[in-house]
Amino acid sequence: MEASVKAALSRAQREALDGEMLRLCEEKDLPGVSACVMGPLGEIYSFAFGVRNAAGAPVTPETIFGVASMSKSITALCLCLLEAEGKLSLDDPVYRYLPRFRVPGQPREAVTLWHLLTHTAGIPPMEPLEWSIAMNSEGRDSAWLQSMRKTAPNAMATLDQVIDYIAACPYPTLGAPGEVMSYSNEGYALLSAVADVAAGMPLERFMQERVFEPLGMTRSILCDRVDGARALGEVTSLFEKEDGVRVCDDLWSVLPPFRGCAMVKSTARDMAVYYRALASGGLHEGRRVFPARAIDRLAGRYHPLRAQPVMCLGLYKRERAGHVLCEHAGGLHGVSSKGGLLLGEGVGMSVLCNQGDEDMSELLAALVNAVTGRPLRESHAWFAPVPRAFDAPEQLTGSYLMHEGLPCVTRVWAQGGALAGESGGEAFSLCYCGGTRFTGVAPSGREVCRIEFLLRGGRAWAARVGTRVAVRVE
Repeated sequence: MEASVKAALSRAQREALDGEMLRLCEEKDLPGVSACVMGPLGEIYSFAFGVRNAAGAPVTPETIFGVASMSKSITALCLCLLEAEGKLSLDDPVYRYLPRFRVPGQPREAVTLWHLLTHTAGIPPMEPLEWSIAMNSEGRDSAWLQSMRKTAPNAMATLDQVIDYIAACPYPTLGAPGEVMSYSNEGYALLSAVADVAAGMPLERFMQERVFEPLGMTRSILCDRVDGARALGEVTSLFEKEDGVRVCDDLWSVLPPFRGCAMVKSTARDMAVYYRALASGGLHEGRRVFPARAIDRLAGRYHPLRAQPVMCLGLYKRERAGHVLCEHAGGLHGVSSKGGLLLGEGVGMSVLCNQGDEDMSELLAALVNAVTGRPLRESHAWFAPVPRAFDAPEQLTGSYLMHEGLPCVTRVWAQGGALAGESGGEAFSLCYCGGTRFTGVAPSGREVCRIEFLLRGGRAWAARVGTRVAVRVE
């Protein structure tokens, strides 16, 4: 690629980036944020904002946060390392490692580790992760948690309970393996156990010995309970907004089978170091720590490069202003995160926040823009409006149902020659973005959702709302 990245920022550039990050934190009313960019020559940028607990202790570069689903690419890397060592193949059927596993209607041989890693196993959005949080997290209560507890068939505290629910799932399979991408936390719960079997040790230990220690990530750990992270140093408390009021607790989400799916705790610097190693093809400070083939499997030539994001192994990959950008976000109670890398250019970055349900995309975009010499506020949105209308709106109208947590119906109808919709009690107009892609825009102008309709036989059979596929219901 012709584009290049900055090995360092000038004082003026750092001050401008500080100002933009501060503006975003204050505009979003965030309690605490830590961010870091690591380049080939070392740290390019570090940012710490706000407080880490109710007593007002400041966030520092050493503060440990949850990273939630940013854990997935680390788990995927562990699988790629095991493949490079000949202990498994990503093309192996899942049942070879988990004999009880099956997806309804699919031959046992058909669903492979690759399908789980790329969220293409055909598993529909379902409730086990939310049930596991509701049934195993202590000291928390809310209307949502109460609803989840009422519907939970069991505690979802073991992998076998997750496997059995997938096998008996009442929701339709989304297609043949490899056909449809729909984000699945359950798939990464399964992969955590596959890693245990193939490595001959718990994933927690393998990740520590083969990823964290070689990279000098001394403030990172995969642990179900937060006590392991506290042994490494200062850990943030968790903030949420309830009816516009910020509340704080230390009640971390506990979801036992979903270890490699969401349970890494780390610092922004450690995560930036990890992403830099991926961006460097497996090198860390001049030493090879991961086989180049493992990085290639994770995010390289096995995955196409397009302007629209393509799901790799725990990362979304796309071409962005002459660079190959790979990124992923995460969220849990009191956790909002996003991290990424510029593949082949030795740059990794992360943004960690201690408040739940916040979008870190603009903060990460500012970091990417700074090191690639772009305007700091340049948008990274790829759902961009086009100057024409969708010519077959009747193909899309209908209701689409998804079960992840509480059931959610997205309704779409024609209104005055355009399309409109409603989901979760919020109405929006649909703004056409090319293909069968639309953004849902509230009357205030705020983007509510992103929807891509999936068509068969001239009619939408499903709608990908965000990253999850909701199926049409009559």
